[in-house]
Amino acid sequence: MFFPTYRPRRLRETPNLRRLVRETRLSVENLVYPVFVTHGTNVKREIPSMPGNYHYSVDTLVNEAREVAALGVPALLLFGLPDKKDEAGSEGYAKSGIVQRSLRALKKAKPDLLLITDVCLCEYTSHGHCGVLTKDGKIDNDATLPVLAQIALSHAEAGADMVAPSDMMDGRVDAIRQSLDMNGHKNIPIMSYAAKYASGFYGPFREAALSTPQSGDRCSHQMDPANSLEALREVALDVDEGADIIMVKPALAYLDIIAKVKEEFNLPVAAYNVSGEYSMVKAAAANGWIDGERVMMEILTGIKRAGADIIITYHAKAAAKVLGR
Repeated sequence: MFFPTYRPRRLRETPNLRRLVRETRLSVENLVYPVFVTHGTNVKREIPSMPGNYHYSVDTLVNEAREVAALGVPALLLFGLPDKKDEAGSEGYAKSGIVQRSLRALKKAKPDLLLITDVCLCEYTSHGHCGVLTKDGKIDNDATLPVLAQIALSHAEAGADMVAPSDMMDGRVDAIRQSLDMNGHKNIPIMSYAAKYASGFYGPFREAALSTPQSGDRCSHQMDPANSLEALREVALDVDEGADIIMVKPALAYLDIIAKVKEEFNLPVAAYNVSGEYSMVKAAAANGWIDGERVMMEILTGIKRAGADIIITYHAKAAAKVLGR
């Protein structure tokens, strides 16, 4: 590749010139804001490990959605906190479930806001795992698939614009696609957590979603952080099964995976800037160790530069305010 022999400092001379030649442009339109909804009324309870993020009841979530939309953020990703948990995670697919109730209320209040729903069992099961368990406590992949399909269908019927299976069960995209298609929801897209790693960055989320496993871990179905070729195989399987958008999670330690997936596949790529990544920035900023706003924007720009078309981030509101200046 030929590079001209100019001096780069000439293009760094003034802020406006830097903006004019900027290669990567982060936009509020790239952002998705994850939210946690719970039962009750007038609930807005801050999550201790995720400052600035809250558990909302349906009524306060509607108010939050109006604020998010006013900032230009185009989409919410909904996580539900059930009233009761059981072995089967039955509130996950109940018509009166918390996510289903939220979808109906949000669609009535803000019909233009894109509503994406998490499809998984971990928030709803008493054991905290992402799938149905066998008698000896292991996840039964195949028995889990129809339950996930049932959850996705219940979300679509309640008004979801997109479903996002996060469980990492083999074959779940195909099971969900078939269920949606056979029940009149052929136009509901699937954003698959296609390359989801068994990461240490999920701790604050598990507190927020009350989804820590009661025993064991999720290494049987989430990916080894050391592997990259496996990520491409996992993504290829989900693409073959009908995924419309493919996701890499987490984002910050997996920028190379985002770049490889973007280069390899001709589909929109999402990246999840997860809870631990968010909370590290907030904690360091609170201690005066970093400029929190500057680091936030640097991280989000880096994720965009790596190739992400969509960035799911708890920074979405704060970033939207910076981008709107």
